[in-house]
Amino acid sequence: MSLNYKEIKTLGALKKAGYQSKSIKDELRDNLRELIKSGAETFTGVWGYEDSVIPELERAILSRHNINLLGLRGQAKTRLARLMVNLLDEYIPVVEGSEINDDPMAPMSRYARELIAQKGDETPIAWLPKSERFYEKLATPDVTVADLIGDVDPIKAANLKLSYADDRVIHFGMIPRANRCIFVINELPDLQARIQVSLFNILEEGDIQIRGFKLRLPLDIQFVFTANPEDYTNRGSIVTPLKDRIGSQILTHYPDDIETARKITEQEAHLDSRQTDAVYVPDLAKDLLEQISFEARNSEYVDAKSGVSARTSITAFENLLSTAERRALLTGAENTAVRLSDFLGVIPAITGKIELVYEGEQEGADVVAEILIDEAVKSLFPEFFPQINKLQRKDEETPYDELLHWFFQGEGFELLDDFTDEEYKRALDGIPPLNELIKTYQPEYPKRDVYFLKELLLWGLVSHKKLNKHRFSEGYQFKDLYSSFLKDI
Repeated sequence: MSLNYKEIKTLGALKKAGYQSKSIKDELRDNLRELIKSGAETFTGVWGYEDSVIPELERAILSRHNINLLGLRGQAKTRLARLMVNLLDEYIPVVEGSEINDDPMAPMSRYARELIAQKGDETPIAWLPKSERFYEKLATPDVTVADLIGDVDPIKAANLKLSYADDRVIHFGMIPRANRCIFVINELPDLQARIQVSLFNILEEGDIQIRGFKLRLPLDIQFVFTANPEDYTNRGSIVTPLKDRIGSQILTHYPDDIETARKITEQEAHLDSRQTDAVYVPDLAKDLLEQISFEARNSEYVDAKSGVSARTSITAFENLLSTAERRALLTGAENTAVRLSDFLGVIPAITGKIELVYEGEQEGADVVAEILIDEAVKSLFPEFFPQINKLQRKDEETPYDELLHWFFQGEGFELLDDFTDEEYKRALDGIPPLNELIKTYQPEYPKRDVYFLKELLLWGLVSHKKLNKHRFSEGYQFKDLYSSFLKDI
């Protein structure tokens, strides 16, 4: 119902306007129905969930369920919960001064009932915007029942000269204060079991009990919980009776393809406009960046149960642009383009986001990050150049023989980190067989991106054990696998 909240200031005016109370679950349901019927997008800015998570979430809201979003870290669980605010009415009326957002037409608290009994239709009304109807609590082991439900406040008792037997001495916790709001508890399994027990009656009957006061407060709350499946075994679990009271459990997931992952990264990355204006990022570089996360999720060195957050790609993208930006500043260039060698700068973003298994710990986080970059190159390589087989006959010719022979005959090839764009291009153009391979297999490739593709070809040959790549303080050196060994002999 659309009401002029600026004009309605009293309970009498609210009644005259024909306002009818509605629970928050019905409010969410009705507004969602209208959005679905109109064909509008319900959860904007969440990519990859259009055919999986979002339909399930919509069904849960239509069913008026409390919801548990279950998934690994970095799967937009909290974002989905926050976006539910958009399904609320713009404003709702509350009894002015109420601690628990009392509905003027159905007051619950002693304060609201006494105020309405005293002032009747002159009871003042305040309007609560939807932006203030979202409460969020991170579940940590130190959370208490008093934090969530409430406790006796001795200071209030002293100030008001009240006996501890008077229910006006109660200080309400976060949940009663979130009446008629969305209340999110993140990482629910981290909440101690005895604290989870305190939620039973709130979810089912609306009872809360504080220090012997049994208050029949039919709290009107949309609960959303988030949990990581790993938490069920590591740090705690959701107690079974509580799970039984949560209407819908919805499984979230990571992006299924690079295109979706790129949308998420580009949307979430915090970039300075000077970076985006000065640094050009080839599409292939963006694909390679996302492929690193895909490789990490399947890597024998990375703990799959812990997951690889979407934040890995987001922070790596920020680091990638900063690496190119720093080079431009050092060389005095106004503009530059991302190079594959710039991916060295994303290693700190990767090592901080992945949990390693024993084998990974033995290798070391930095080494694992380099392995993941090489594996990402190896995965994308066949999309642009002929497949390199692991096993081949000694006399079998391959498209890469001339390039490998060039390296065998020469002293190697260096790409320095502080090369200007002109020096970088001149160095790559100075390998004739490399240029011929690009002309043969990618003749139509965009000229602006072709140098990144040339680097991909070199790194691809390294990842397939056809060339040797050595990192030194000033840059990278590419050499034939065996020439240095034979020359020493």
